[in-house]
Amino acid sequence: MSDESTGKIIKELQVAYWMEIETVMSYIANSINLDGVRAEEIKKALAADVQEELGHAQILARRIKTLGGTVPGSKAFSAGQDSLQPPADTTDVISVIKGVIEAENSAIAQYNKLIKLCDGVDYVTQDLCITSLADEEEHRRDFMGYLAEYEKGA
Repeated sequence: MSDESTGKIIKELQVAYWMEIETVMSYIANSINLDGVRAEEIKKALAADVQEELGHAQILARRIKTLGGTVPGSKAFSAGQDSLQPPADTTDVISVIKGVIEAENSAIAQYNKLIKLCDGVDYVTQDLCITSLADEEEHRRDFMGYLAEYEKGA
């Protein structure tokens, strides 16, 4: 693998790493801040997903290091998940569900980008991205189901 290819892969792994870290922060906030009977299932789902998203970040961090990169510290962080910010109305479960779906769509796009970038160049990184992609697609499917149910009952 060329230094140029490795550098591009590391850069995109760092993007994915920060996306996972930001998702963890937002999931924690929303799993605590939401109120109401209708929020309980979503709060539980978000709290459970925190560990999986954190696991993705740890896998990405190890791969960055293995490839010769540096896992960035908190000063390099720049937030970008506007739609997943806790809503002012703590009973607005639907906006949180939509924010989760948008965050999962972004993660899916980033993993697909990495999978293509690694094709024929770095099969180990490609494989770990394929595994994480499957997890993100499953999360999205779950929250799309929640959205359909919540919108039906709204």
